[in-house]
Amino acid sequence: MPATSRVARVAIVGLGLIGSSIARAVSARLPGVAVTGYDAKDSVRAEARALGLCDMIADDPADAVADADLVVLAVPVGRMAEAAAAIAPGLKPQAIISDVGSSKAGVAAALAKALPDHAVIPAHPVAGTENSGPAAGFATLFEGRWCIVTPLASAPQDAVTAVTSFWEALGARVETMDAAHHDMVLAVTSHLPHLIAYTIVGTASELEEVTESEVIKYSAGGFRDFTRIAASDPVMWRDVFLANKDAVLATLQRFNEDLTVLQQAIRRGDGARLEEWFTRTRAIRRSIIEQGQDDAAPDFGRRH
Repeated sequence: MPATSRVARVAIVGLGLIGSSIARAVSARLPGVAVTGYDAKDSVRAEARALGLCDMIADDPADAVADADLVVLAVPVGRMAEAAAAIAPGLKPQAIISDVGSSKAGVAAALAKALPDHAVIPAHPVAGTENSGPAAGFATLFEGRWCIVTPLASAPQDAVTAVTSFWEALGARVETMDAAHHDMVLAVTSHLPHLIAYTIVGTASELEEVTESEVIKYSAGGFRDFTRIAASDPVMWRDVFLANKDAVLATLQRFNEDLTVLQQAIRRGDGARLEEWFTRTRAIRRSIIEQGQDDAAPDFGRRH
């Protein structure tokens, strides 16, 4: 890792799926880098200690970041400002502050305001599962996945390089992007799909003509995929939608317009329109597989 001289100690604030995976990945791939951790929940800190997740788990956020070269805030985006204020007293002047939030423009502004004297380099590892908590993390979560770094134009280049090198060392592929553009891209590729999943699963559970037991018993693969997404951390996703509301609402408006087109095609029996649409979307799926972003195994590799 080219930036090891700059990053010899990492502090992770928030020890859920992403934070615990970072701790495990650092231990596995950067054995010379010390890792300290903190979580606001007593139970999570206790679990992290029992798992031996970090070299040291602090009971105070300022103690956790003392002497850290890189601090990664792995908390819900709605808590970024609060977390930044909590760690501020313990930061050394040259510490780099980053995060793992799924929305970036609001987070960047909140962190810059809370920590005006530090280098703030926001980042978003595009990786995760529907599980949460310290035990859910694993060291290979970021291997081959994208991590999008969204520094401000005024960010020190050595700090950008350090954060980029850190994620590359954990196995991620790194892309640099403007924060506002990131938020629009992720609204399409991540946030809207989650909103749709939450809606479909909620609608299915409320249909009076179909019992909940039937929804569970006869779930086809497509619906099961939606339930997996809809099982994601509700607090994290609540904050994501509120933090990235402008991009989400713009994307949702376009989705509603496209849904109306398909609704009209079904009502009018316009099979050609439906086939043309489905052919185009099938090609997108094939492109995702070709780029190694998913597996082509039948039924998504499920064991039966």
